[in-house]
Amino acid sequence: MMTSAIDRTESTGGFEGTRPSPAEAAPGRPRLGGQLARFATIGVASTVVNLGLFALLHAPLGTQPANVAALLVATVLNTAANRRWTFGVRGADGIARHHLQSLTIFAVTWAFSSGALALLAVWTPHASTTLAVLTVAAANVVSTAVRFVAMRTWIFRS
Repeated sequence: MMTSAIDRTESTGGFEGTRPSPAEAAPGRPRLGGQLARFATIGVASTVVNLGLFALLHAPLGTQPANVAALLVATVLNTAANRRWTFGVRGADGIARHHLQSLTIFAVTWAFSSGALALLAVWTPHASTTLAVLTVAAANVVSTAVRFVAMRTWIFRS
């Protein structure tokens, strides 16, 4: 009897996902498609947190302090969620190292977003919060690919 990918399910943190057959994936290596889907879901939630905090903090703190504060909170939450759900890492083993490594990715993301905000300040010195939020969102799109590759190949490699 042949089994389909749907028949070969495994539990992933309370969510059901498919496990590829040996012919579909290398042994011990999680399936890329599932990882990308989970990463994207977490990314959308993290982006909402990041942009929401940035919008709330923009007026009282200013552009750059709001950016670093919102991005730091979103990075910590993003790392914890991706650690567990996207890359299937359980328990406390390696947690400090994973979060320290993610701070390197934070630095890249922060460089993109703070640079974009600095350019915005030159081009539009009194930009609205909405325009600043859109600028941060665009910079985050650029850094997302870097974040996934770093998490998959460096931070949470199998």
